Amino acid sequence: MSVKRDYGQFCGLAGALNVIGERWTLLVVRELLIGPTRFTELIENLPGIGPNLLTERLRALVESGVVEQQQVPGDGRARQYALTPVGEQLGPPVLALAGWGLRFLGEEDAAGATRAKWGFLAVQAMVREDRVPDEDEVYEFRVAEQVFSIAVAGGAVTFGRGPVPSPDLAVECDPDTFVRIGARMLTPLQAIASGAVRITGSDAAAERCVRMLGLS
Repeated sequence: MSVKRDYGQFCGLAGALNVIGERWTLLVVRELLIGPTRFTELIENLPGIGPNLLTERLRALVESGVVEQQQVPGDGRARQYALTPVGEQLGPPVLALAGWGLRFLGEEDAAGATRAKWGFLAVQAMVREDRVPDEDEVYEFRVAEQVFSIAVAGGAVTFGRGPVPSPDLAVECDPDTFVRIGARMLTPLQAIASGAVRITGSDAAAERCVRMLGLS
């Protein structure tokens, strides 16, 4: 068994931090929330972690039942890491923490790594349940090479990967701009005016989407 920090407290929060409280661990979980990932891809997507530390973090998560190893489909020799059902339960709290943390980003953080795939998690973190539109419509986002969507139907919100036919609103931008808007470093209007964001669709749909994401 790996050596791990133990807070020595009979408390649920302390118990959670015993498992996911080490540096880099929640960022590993973030990557796996996007989908099963190979070790080499994790190294590439988490610049600065180092292979030995990543191995240690993955081992601890596997031993805790949060992560499991799987065969890569179509390649019987390769392995990838994926969240177990217990690990998937981290989705809502991690998204809530990510949404909460956007307010602390500043220009000094802008030189850090960013990935288009993080946008799919970011929109889920940003949705305000009390501002979901009454209208049934679909918003598509193209962040660099990644395409994902938010669908509103009957007051419920669902998220999808890949393009959708005839979205009511289509938004296109680069990852840096996407994060800047989410962090309130740039307003949607400023981004559109500068050409950093390109939109297709009605003004009414854009206003409803902006409001639902807490950006109005």
